[in-house]
Amino acid sequence: MQKVSAETAWDNCLDIIKDNISYQKFKSWFEPIKPVSLSDNTLTIQVPSQFWYEWLEEHYYNMLRSTLAKVLGPEGKLEYSILMEKSEQFENNRAVRLPQRPMPPVQPQNINGYPEYSPEVIENPFVIPGIKKTKIDSNLNSSYVFERYIEGDCNRLARSAAMAIADNPGSNSFNPFFIYGPTGLGKTHLIQSIGNRVKQKFGDEKSVLYISSEAFTNEFVHAIRNNRASEFSMFYRNIDVLIVDDIQFFSGKEKTQEEFFHIFNALHQEGKQIVLSSDRAPKDVPDIEERLISRFSWGLSADLQMPEYETRYAILERKANDNGIEIEPEIIEFIAHNFKSNVRDLEGAIIKLLAHASLQNIDDIDLAMAKRVLKDMVKESHTQISIESIQNYVCDYFGIDTNKVREKTRKQEIVEARQIAMYLSKRFTKSSLKTIGLHFGGRDHSTVIHAISTVEERMMTSPKHKRILEELHQRIEVASL
Repeated sequence: MQKVSAETAWDNCLDIIKDNISYQKFKSWFEPIKPVSLSDNTLTIQVPSQFWYEWLEEHYYNMLRSTLAKVLGPEGKLEYSILMEKSEQFENNRAVRLPQRPMPPVQPQNINGYPEYSPEVIENPFVIPGIKKTKIDSNLNSSYVFERYIEGDCNRLARSAAMAIADNPGSNSFNPFFIYGPTGLGKTHLIQSIGNRVKQKFGDEKSVLYISSEAFTNEFVHAIRNNRASEFSMFYRNIDVLIVDDIQFFSGKEKTQEEFFHIFNALHQEGKQIVLSSDRAPKDVPDIEERLISRFSWGLSADLQMPEYETRYAILERKANDNGIEIEPEIIEFIAHNFKSNVRDLEGAIIKLLAHASLQNIDDIDLAMAKRVLKDMVKESHTQISIESIQNYVCDYFGIDTNKVREKTRKQEIVEARQIAMYLSKRFTKSSLKTIGLHFGGRDHSTVIHAISTVEERMMTSPKHKRILEELHQRIEVASL
């Protein structure tokens, strides 16, 4: 008997399939399939994606089974080779070979020559064997580990919970784990430490992915544009530990929120670990659907506070040691006392000091040199906050354009932001009521007085408004140190 090639066998299958489905469906679902090999009566075909495979299994299983029986005989088998490709994140396609699947005996046929639908016989696997073995780039920074994360009163709860999660991802009550706090306090370091610990402990057994909310949104838009939204969704649903940074940037992105909502549900139901970070607590993230806010609060939310003096001192010591130099304690004390807002500023001070010493070929850094080199940074850290800065802080908090509070719009959310910004301007600046009014679109002093009294009244009667003011007060106070 003459040996038949994979191409010939698949062409014969296509001839049969073409006569039994519409032209459009044939063009869409069968023309892109490529024959790979034919060996031991097993035909291997390559499909473009995981979703493609699942669609064929769900909608064309009977037809494929009967067709293969006609072409290869009742003992014919079908094997899929799947090309996995995730938007722009991977440079190379990855093939996932599924185990051989014998075709069951042909069932009684209908008038068109194809089997009647029999749910008890038809298999429809939605978890593909071997898919978990697909190697992905986790996007983790290898230097972000727990050992390099200085613990203090400001972060003890968050760090302890993060370590517990890394040792037992998905099988704990901290799912999702939501870390929040102002910029520069180490949120990214901590959440990536979870990913690195999981990779170290479990290896390829668990897939880990770190991604910023902005990158997630861009990938989703790209997937929609290229008609690959289903593949995008299926990829993320196969991640064991998903880490999403700066979740507040999902604000106002309705389609992205909807997609993330479904991915979140799928991962959580399967006991997979979700780790999120934001610059504010879940309930305070603006323009996020309530159903998402509710899910963000299912597990543990932990905030990061400004580092206290002892923690700042320890961070500076670590940074100096990492760079292989010794800095006198009095210099570390000077920096720790003068840079109180966040970890990033502390590191920036050390880097600037080291850079200056290197460029000037100075081996011994003394306190006088440190004061001279860092005087501009110290001066900036103690600069009086401006009305414009307060407007920016408030508008950023509420997720609105700064120019809106200067316009004449009467939208409730804009009015509230404007009144809060006026109140804080009076609290943090020495500007007169008239000057404050001028910075808000030329409003008179009576408007400012009304805004201040309204905010004060809300603080006394509404816990929500009191919390908002306290958080904004803290942020601006940090900036004015």
